[in-house]
Amino acid sequence: MASRRLALNLSQGLRGRAGLNAVAPLRRGFATPVVKNGVKTESTTLSNGLTIATEHSPWAQTSTVGVWIDAGSRAETDKTNGTAHFLEHLAFKGTKNRTQHQLELEIENMGGHLNAYTSRENTVYYAKAFNADVPQTVDILADILQNSKLEESAITRERDVILRESEEVDKQLEEVVFDHLHATAFQGQPLGRTILGPSENIMSIQRPDLTEYIKTNYTADRMVLVGAGGVPHEQLVELAEKHFANLPTEPHTGSAASVAAAQKRKPEFVGSEVRIRDDTIPTANIAIAVEGVSWKDDDYFTALVTQAIVGNWDKAMGNAPHMGSKLSGFVHKNGLANSFMSFSTSYSDTGLWGIYLVTDNLTRIDDLVHFTLREWSRLSYNVTEAEVERAKAQLKASILLSLDGTTAVAEDIGRQIITTGRRMGPEEIERVVSAITEKDVMSFAQRKLWDQDVAVSAIGSIEGLLDYNRIRNDMSRNA
Repeated sequence: MASRRLALNLSQGLRGRAGLNAVAPLRRGFATPVVKNGVKTESTTLSNGLTIATEHSPWAQTSTVGVWIDAGSRAETDKTNGTAHFLEHLAFKGTKNRTQHQLELEIENMGGHLNAYTSRENTVYYAKAFNADVPQTVDILADILQNSKLEESAITRERDVILRESEEVDKQLEEVVFDHLHATAFQGQPLGRTILGPSENIMSIQRPDLTEYIKTNYTADRMVLVGAGGVPHEQLVELAEKHFANLPTEPHTGSAASVAAAQKRKPEFVGSEVRIRDDTIPTANIAIAVEGVSWKDDDYFTALVTQAIVGNWDKAMGNAPHMGSKLSGFVHKNGLANSFMSFSTSYSDTGLWGIYLVTDNLTRIDDLVHFTLREWSRLSYNVTEAEVERAKAQLKASILLSLDGTTAVAEDIGRQIITTGRRMGPEEIERVVSAITEKDVMSFAQRKLWDQDVAVSAIGSIEGLLDYNRIRNDMSRNA
């Protein structure tokens, strides 16, 4: 199943496996940032470029191990859009060493869980198992990634499965709005494409497209093998040397080079809009965004704090009148919306910062948008210490609570290392967030929100939505 937005998202199989002794010289060395509470993230990079990163918890009885790959739908072309997600489906349909039935039975017999997802920038395969079964689990992951058969019969069967999945996604208004938001904000660029791809691509993708994607993107230097839980770092390194030593490391050549170059170009944010009026939908569903920040940006956590100040709100929740943010109080008091959700979505070199609004008060859509953007403007010059401290507390709680369990920790390690090259531990994140002040928030808002171009995506009963130029003008008005 595709990871559509936040996750807050297979080599050729022609190479054999070498034994431990034969590949021992691959090891390059360790980098072990230690967190004060005794938990540390250790990493080792093999000479073929594969990184192994772990957080070992000696008391844990289970482990999550997985491979994070620096390639998703952004690594595709218009013609092959949907290939990464298609590959994810086919990975579980049998390898040169295991039939689909054998694969399913092997996982079931050891009580493990095997899963995968595709995002715009990453593809992830991971499994959770008892510590004693980690060697077998790594063997299965390596087999799936390097030896998938990609049989024509399986490709044909999966077309219908993916088309049905696409139809289900199209019924989820929030997903559709955000796909259109990416399409208009990054129009004509890889980041603007959907993860599943258009239906015509799903019907036309062939085995050569899949193998070409693998050869182009699934190289050792773009992969991180992650372990969290009871598996010791040294054990996972040895398993990596045994099962992943023959991952290809060839440079991109030919047509693949131009695709790789396009993927690495920073996307250009385009102030624009897409509107799909459908009066059979009883609500207006509107996303408004400015260009956000990348994972590596110095403003990354400031953007999250600013997002938390705007907040989330849903009138169906019992505490709706007391959510804390100024916008939620105003919207609740005046009955302007059913719900809203602020967001800060980051990618390797850009992002989207904005808000998603849902309302059935169709005669006051203009008020809802106007007062939302007025709140954004206020952030440029009038932010109180109290609301910043509230937002920081919410953000720290959200981040720390999300790291509950080995799978969540593995996800955090994999995502951070594949996107930034290092992992910030919880204590470092808490320290960075705690240091953010109201001056930092206002500086961020002045640079990223005030008088900036916006992207708008709207679906449903949207006749009352402001003209785009009026929305854009509201970005520079004082509250």
